[in-house]
Amino acid sequence: MSRQGDFLIYCVETYKTAKNLTGKQVADLFTRYRVWEYVYSCFEALHTTGANYIVEDIDLYIEARKPIMA
Repeated sequence: MSRQGDFLIYCVETYKTAKNLTGKQVADLFTRYRVWEYVYSCFEALHTTGANYIVEDIDLYIEARKPIMA
């Protein structure tokens, strides 16, 4: 698996734990708001940050897209 693929899994597991969600819930959320593409495209910047920053960044990304994706 690529470094980006490993990082996507890390982000899912980190987000799942932080938000007390199931893997399916996170996968559905990431698909609905296109978080997969965002994390992949920002891999170089995000993989150097900590878990709390990643969770907050994903939350901000989702919140910014809720009006658009609703």
